[in-house]
Amino acid sequence: MRLLITLVTAVVTILVTTSAQAFCGFYVARADTSLFNRASQVVLVRDDNRTVITMANDFEGNAEDFAVVIPVPTMIEREQINVGDRAVIEHLDAYTSPRLVEYHDSDPCAIYERMEMSRNDAALPAASKELKRSARSRGVTIEAQYTVGEYDILILSATQSDGLVQWLLENDYRIPPGAERVVDSYLKQDMRFFVAKVNLEEQSKLGYQYLRPLQVAYESNKFMLPIRLGTLNAKGKQELYIYALTRTGRVETTNYRTVKLPSNVTVPEFVEDEFADFYRAMFDRQTQAENERAVFLEYAWDMGWCDPCAADPLSAKELRQLGVFWLGKRGTGAKRSLQPQAQNVFVTRLHVRYDAEHFPEDLVFQETGDRQNYQGRYVIQHPWKGEASCDISSYQAGVRERQEREAQQLANLTGWDIGDIRAKIPFAGGITPEPEQEPWWKRLWN
Repeated sequence: MRLLITLVTAVVTILVTTSAQAFCGFYVARADTSLFNRASQVVLVRDDNRTVITMANDFEGNAEDFAVVIPVPTMIEREQINVGDRAVIEHLDAYTSPRLVEYHDSDPCAIYERMEMSRNDAALPAASKELKRSARSRGVTIEAQYTVGEYDILILSATQSDGLVQWLLENDYRIPPGAERVVDSYLKQDMRFFVAKVNLEEQSKLGYQYLRPLQVAYESNKFMLPIRLGTLNAKGKQELYIYALTRTGRVETTNYRTVKLPSNVTVPEFVEDEFADFYRAMFDRQTQAENERAVFLEYAWDMGWCDPCAADPLSAKELRQLGVFWLGKRGTGAKRSLQPQAQNVFVTRLHVRYDAEHFPEDLVFQETGDRQNYQGRYVIQHPWKGEASCDISSYQAGVRERQEREAQQLANLTGWDIGDIRAKIPFAGGITPEPEQEPWWKRLWN
């Protein structure tokens, strides 16, 4: 049995306007979670002390080898556990992904105009006497046993971390070395452990070829996500995406810096074909700039609308599937609207690359009242390429200056070689601008 720990896994310058109140660009690409390997996704629905957590995993292999161990802050009853729909998380990922949008210059010989657009099984009886007896011998209590969908679930408590770890090992859970110390810290916080395995018979009966997300609803003053166990058997750094849904506003971490990714940056046209490479390089660069200790904000927006939309907003039905319990039962979906707070749901997307060295503590969150919209947004401004009916030499000179700025911005964001970037840019008029000379002292001590 292999243990898989899921959790515990420049302002855009437009040619004809200096700023924009609404984006109104044409969406052309997005940077979703598929860009990164070993990416885990967690949805946190939070209001007051009520939390619904949905855990999607990136497990690949035989279902019989899957297991998850998650610290939880309170006892979990059968009715608090559900199996969700992966498609809803995929929709949420698409809706909140960083995006590439494009604008087109108008005919420089004409008046400039800005382009505008827009399941329930009965709980099993108590755990078998033999299982309970073996657990008690190690100071472990099986407080509950459930089958939910294709998952067999145990809720465990323990008096000693070494006893719990030993019991898990005896029952074919592969616990990584060093787990006792981390488990002990959770026990000192009076936390229990949510343990899930795949019930192959139930999975076959249900007909699913993949593992669906697990959902747990609970009440606790603790608004946190345990990640430390996931660092113990991880091969390198892990990617974690957190989608927080609240009524109040943006969610941020309290024990690590929450940093906005650079946004509203114009990039050269060729990035349209290399957006995945661009985003990975840019994210690498930003994590390094923050000494690999920051949590990055990728999206914060009212669920009722979007601009530009990388996907339609989630429907009321989908939001209820994720556990948004304060929504009314009427209505089948959310239509695009310029009316803010149309769904009374504010979504925050956070992206963290973590390991034990740089993230020694679990993630602790807080809700804020900040409802300011934000998105990771990158812009291509296409020059005019039609037939000109006037002298456009001054326009082309301006475009060349803009293209050079875009090249430099791209180099700063990604660390890519500026010469390689310039070689991919079809500069206006076929003239490549002379690069700006660096001050004599810039490389003096480098």
